[in-house]
Amino acid sequence: MWLINSSIGRKVVMSVTGIALILFLTFHCCMNLVALFSEEGYNMICEFLGANWYAVVATLGLAALAVIHIVFAFILTAQNRKARGNNRYEVSTTVNPGKVEWYSENMLVLGIIILIGLLVHLQNFWYNMMFAELAGTYTAIDPADGFGWIKETFSHWPLVVLYLVWFAAIWFHLAHGFWSAMQTLGISGKVWQKRWNCIGLIYVSLLMLGFTVVVLAFAFGCAPSLCC
Repeated sequence: MWLINSSIGRKVVMSVTGIALILFLTFHCCMNLVALFSEEGYNMICEFLGANWYAVVATLGLAALAVIHIVFAFILTAQNRKARGNNRYEVSTTVNPGKVEWYSENMLVLGIIILIGLLVHLQNFWYNMMFAELAGTYTAIDPADGFGWIKETFSHWPLVVLYLVWFAAIWFHLAHGFWSAMQTLGISGKVWQKRWNCIGLIYVSLLMLGFTVVVLAFAFGCAPSLCC
């Protein structure tokens, strides 16, 4: 199958799964912003997305997208390194000098940082919420109390710093991945490449700003919902 066996096919899979994950991040960010203004509203969303069959199916589908994206990223990176051979470290000085962004050359490193952050995030929230509800393993905070888990998680400054580093890595990763996906899917051209790059930077910056605001608001205890 060309999607798996060819380099172009793998890039298409990377692009499609990447766009799907960006859409999920957009939903997740909007959901998190609700927590800034309403504890009840946020917990209603958490209850709706709790251990219900549709939420479990969606979670499995999202996990599959993430695994496919990560696996194909490693395959493409290994393929590119093999093709370049001993010259792979000369890219920044021989190809488009001065025009190769740092993050475009370090997507694998950023991807590893993002993966580590994802595992920490899953342990802090998914494991203590959906998994705990499915397994019936209850702790001091109710699994359905998403607001409580946000307060607990971001009351620890090491986790706050870790999340901010994670967000920065995601920003760099998406800043390159957004326009690259458009180019791979044939939506970008000579005229639209710079436009997609600009649109992507604005979109990704607003997206990660939303996540960052939530973390810092809870870390400093200044979210409107905490003052009620």
